[in-house]
Amino acid sequence: MDSIADEKVLQVIKNIDAKIDKLNDQKIIAFFEYLGLNQREDIPKDYLTWETILIVVPDRHISHMVKQYKFLISRIAFTTNIYAQQIHIYDYKDWKNACRNKTQFQIKELLKTNFGGVKKINNDPE
Repeated sequence: MDSIADEKVLQVIKNIDAKIDKLNDQKIIAFFEYLGLNQREDIPKDYLTWETILIVVPDRHISHMVKQYKFLISRIAFTTNIYAQQIHIYDYKDWKNACRNKTQFQIKELLKTNFGGVKKINNDPE
């Protein structure tokens, strides 16, 4: 084997990987259209530049509905935030940085006001 042949094979593999990445991006776009995320103003438009997209769902029912897509689409991850009122997306790196070295209780508290969480306000006068 010579180095010229090695370079040609590497270039072919890189071209195929680029095509796979473009097709996966199309899957992500189609999935987000299915979820209605592309029409929302609060969804960042640069999500395809993220290495991994974290999709935060508000309850386990929705989580079970979309779980199958985790295995069909690369570069997406899911988590459930019971404090969220709708589906949100985030850069997975932000999630990892926020949760690094935190206990399960600390992560639960973090989810109350971050990653889609909305602190419940009790309007009870007592």
